[in-house]
Amino acid sequence: MRLENYLKQMDNSFFRFLLVGIINTVFGLSTIFFLMKVCHLSYWVSTFTGNAAGGVLSFLLNRSFTFESQTSFKKGLPRFVIVVFSCYFVAFSGGEYAAIWLKKILDLIPVLTHDILAVLVGTLLYTLLNFLGQKYFVFKYHSS
Repeated sequence: MRLENYLKQMDNSFFRFLLVGIINTVFGLSTIFFLMKVCHLSYWVSTFTGNAAGGVLSFLLNRSFTFESQTSFKKGLPRFVIVVFSCYFVAFSGGEYAAIWLKKILDLIPVLTHDILAVLVGTLLYTLLNFLGQKYFVFKYHSS
């Protein structure tokens, strides 16, 4: 009976994380592309700012809605910042390198510029790494 309840809770948090992820991704990418294409800011300034804004939203929604965590802000926020910064630099550095390779393969699609490919790949990597960091480090569930 306990295992069944745990699996239901796990499924619920996974789908909640996906929903928050969709909201956060739309918000973050909108911010990034607005800064890159409308404000003509650099890749790094745009992705950093977009992810910082998305990070605030993500922390609040994942703490209260996704994981229904009782983790204090004092404990959770520093861990969250560590996870977000680590994921950001790993994912968007990897995205920039992957874009060089992908651009050669997808060169026939003109709208897929190096920067757009880098943002898309970086976002995918960031999302996966961020989920793992939040679930197992920031909002880690401790059974009583």
